[in-house]
Amino acid sequence: MRRSKWVLIVHDDSGPRIREQMDRLRDAQLRDLLAQFGIAFAIMVVISIALGWLVAGRVLRPLRTMTATIQQISARNVHERLALTGPHDEMKDLADTVDGLLGRLETALNAHKRFVANAAHELRTPLTLERALLEETLTDREATLESYRATSERLLAISKDQAQLLEALLTLAGSERGLDRQEPFDLSDLARQALDSARLEADARGVRVDARIAPAPSAGDPALAGRLVANLIDNAVHHNVPGGHVEVTTDARAGRAFVSVVNTGPVISPQQVGRLFEPFQRLGGRTARNDGHHGLGLSIVRAIATAHGADITARALPDGGLSVEICFPTIWTQVPASAHA
Repeated sequence: MRRSKWVLIVHDDSGPRIREQMDRLRDAQLRDLLAQFGIAFAIMVVISIALGWLVAGRVLRPLRTMTATIQQISARNVHERLALTGPHDEMKDLADTVDGLLGRLETALNAHKRFVANAAHELRTPLTLERALLEETLTDREATLESYRATSERLLAISKDQAQLLEALLTLAGSERGLDRQEPFDLSDLARQALDSARLEADARGVRVDARIAPAPSAGDPALAGRLVANLIDNAVHHNVPGGHVEVTTDARAGRAFVSVVNTGPVISPQQVGRLFEPFQRLGGRTARNDGHHGLGLSIVRAIATAHGADITARALPDGGLSVEICFPTIWTQVPASAHA
């Protein structure tokens, strides 16, 4: 006899409801979390903006002060400085840099003012003399042809002197502007040309000129470089003593081209050497009217050397005279003609 087995299957539908409730609870918690995150984020944004505003205002306050001070500085009060105090940070470095720039600008402006004043004085003096000569001749009722001729010759000499002065001023202004071109040149060729031009005055003054000329190739403005060498040699011959000598050397050393001019002459104090390179500075207080020079030779040399990036070394000799050496920064090497074949 077989026994029947009955299996009772119970259908429980509570599972889906529980999962649905769990999903709704999770969505509600997620919404609450998002809402709380949004509120916290909004609060943090407001706090960050407020803190950023305060910190930026405190950090930028010295910058605003610097800007206002710089805007008030002009050519009349360029002596003023920012003089920012505080810890040594980027803002302090910026203020110190601006103060240094203002210092260099003040020095340049003062030098420009002195140059303009000196140039005006140099140009006014011959004009006054010319006017006096013309008035004297015109008011002299007993003037003769010879007196008119003598006055004309003096006026021509003064006019020639003014032309030389104007040419020197133009050269100085042009060399201070910088170089307009870069061309190869050799200091030895420029030195030979300058020596040929200076021979006549050297012989008239009894000055012996010795030259040790070796190739010294460089690059820049050949006309300005030639004027530099010519002014050095002219200055050495003119400011010399009877029976003195001048030594001119050109060569290349340590990858640089240099020209050196050493001359005998009056004793110069070491403190006075740098002053000789300023415009209208003459040795012994001589003026342009009695020596034919205007005190611009060495200032032109310095301006041309600066335009070429050259270094100037000048020193007074113990027994009198001056030694000047100018080293140009680069050497131009010429390619042989056979290399192009």
